[in-house]
Amino acid sequence: MEHPSLLMNSAADNIRVLSAAMVEKAKSGHPGGAMGGADFINVLYSEFLVFDPDQPTWECRDRFFLDPGHMSPMLYSELALIGRFTLDELKQFRQWGAPTPGHPEVNFERGIENTSGPLGQGHTYAVGAAIAAKALYARTQNPGFKREKIYAYISDGGIQEEISQGAGRIAGHLGLDNLIMFFDANEIQLSTETVAVISEDTAMKYRAWNWNVIEIDGNDCEQIRAALKAANQETARPTLIIGHTIMGKGARKADNSSYERNCSTHGAPLGGEAYVNTVKNLGADPDNPFVIRPEVAEMYAGRKEELRGMVATLRSEEAEWAAANPQKAEQLKNWLAEKLPEIPWDSIQQKPNSPTRNGSAACLALLSEYVPNMIVSSADLCNSDKTDGFLKHTTNITRSNFAGGFLQAGVSELTMACLCIGMTLHGGIITAMGTFFVFSDYMKPAIRMAALMELPVKFVWTHDAFRVGEDGPTHEPVEQEAQIRLMEKLRNHSGLDSVRVFRPCDVHATTQCWRLAMENRQTPTALIFSRQNVKDLPAATDYKGVEKGAYEVVPETDPDVILVASGSEVSTLAETAELLKADHIKARVVSCPSEGLFRRQPAEYQEALIPRNAKVFGLTAGLPVTFEGLVGGNGRVYGLNSFGFSAPFTVLDEKLGFTPANIHKEVLKYLGKEV
Repeated sequence: MEHPSLLMNSAADNIRVLSAAMVEKAKSGHPGGAMGGADFINVLYSEFLVFDPDQPTWECRDRFFLDPGHMSPMLYSELALIGRFTLDELKQFRQWGAPTPGHPEVNFERGIENTSGPLGQGHTYAVGAAIAAKALYARTQNPGFKREKIYAYISDGGIQEEISQGAGRIAGHLGLDNLIMFFDANEIQLSTETVAVISEDTAMKYRAWNWNVIEIDGNDCEQIRAALKAANQETARPTLIIGHTIMGKGARKADNSSYERNCSTHGAPLGGEAYVNTVKNLGADPDNPFVIRPEVAEMYAGRKEELRGMVATLRSEEAEWAAANPQKAEQLKNWLAEKLPEIPWDSIQQKPNSPTRNGSAACLALLSEYVPNMIVSSADLCNSDKTDGFLKHTTNITRSNFAGGFLQAGVSELTMACLCIGMTLHGGIITAMGTFFVFSDYMKPAIRMAALMELPVKFVWTHDAFRVGEDGPTHEPVEQEAQIRLMEKLRNHSGLDSVRVFRPCDVHATTQCWRLAMENRQTPTALIFSRQNVKDLPAATDYKGVEKGAYEVVPETDPDVILVASGSEVSTLAETAELLKADHIKARVVSCPSEGLFRRQPAEYQEALIPRNAKVFGLTAGLPVTFEGLVGGNGRVYGLNSFGFSAPFTVLDEKLGFTPANIHKEVLKYLGKEV
């Protein structure tokens, strides 16, 4: 139901007071933006957003994605009005152990759909969630997903972040009419007014991307309501509502003059008499600001009852669908519970001595047949990173085909990663995405956020080393493996490795790595594959050892030296071991696709495989630091300490010393047995 403007303005002022009070009590935070955005979020939650007051995780709920995480006081205040936070919890803003951190962290039960902070990512998650809702409807015809709306909130800073280009382009290209985004255009940033850094026509830009654009006074509840009505009636395009808002709306200085439209309110408490005057101006008591006004409480209580009736009707429609489609209903239940079907991994026939990227393609082909709720994406490289293997049993996603399972993201690695994160946040969809390993640099902000949110997205990176060859050092990753393996050493809030990393030694190990990636539902997984052919390991190799992160591939019960590597370098060490045998040196060869997983094994297993006092030689096509932790203080690592060069990979192997003959010499030198 629609509420009178006087009541809506009172509710918005209530949000403004709570936001300012939270920041003031914490002595840090961002009050200005929250005060300007209060009108929109109040109209959205009190009249439009459809959610279940009694079951926050209802799969067909509307979702609200906050991009500017510094505006968390606005969201926390609104969620307090709907009963998801207490006033005491608001008082603990930014304090140890509080559910109200300085930037929101994902908590579906609380009504927080995404962790936000790095500008630009939050609204891109929303685009991904909108794709997921359409994909689920196309696969199930559950009417709830057809009705579902995804709302996003973006700021001037988010519009400026380069990722907004990718998000805007893809959302418009796919015609995501279930996506409604509010642009809080207050024209104030942390250090300057926006006029100092931008002069583009934002409305024209989004119209060029095929968006429905509506411009309004973002502090006028009636205009906001009209815009949201129009957006909900759009059937062919995403909608951008440009709301011209007032930074620090209602704020007053110590002398009681206006404090609105001032950069100083963006990133610091109002302070002293300015805070007191502001709270008074907004009709509240500075000595007791943490209050929900009676009329506001009554309005939101009424909205709860209205929602209960709406949701009951919607759930009955979903129940009718489930009764008519029992198989699809059961399937959807499993998808939402993150339950995998039985996947016949043993049926994969890998071509011997092939690039591990080809081994990955074979795995993806199998997954495309057995995992219908999986969506794979690539940044315009699917025929090179071999994610196109997934297209064997599916098709590309288009504006007229969301039943497809492959998303062509174009040249936009960061956008692609955030879209996959958004699909995963929505629920019911498993995501993987591919590009060249060296271009993972573009994805680092998303990798970190996926790790922080503990999301099981799959990062597929190929062209894993200097052996990319003729493409030259721009395309040859050297430092990238060391960088991503740092994430294996970083714990998430659940105490797990923040990212699980695998670099398999051949195509057969690739199968096992993909199996473990699919079974990992707790953290992101990174899969690193070769472009060039990689020799198979000895026929007797037990690849199930991948499950332990490191395992013996050339056994030796009493070795003189232990040779350790991952990926392509393992086969080099296997040949090196044969050369050492001629010198009467016994070598154990260990493949370590995942040091993080290895360190999770019992101490007895770790000590038996790589004893602390053993002679250990590591080989890596990346930085030596990659294996320094494994070889220990007495060990040695042969790796690269410079960028690559342009030449055929066989030439690079020779020039850089990555041949069995040279590594044989290096091992002898390490053992003090130079010839």
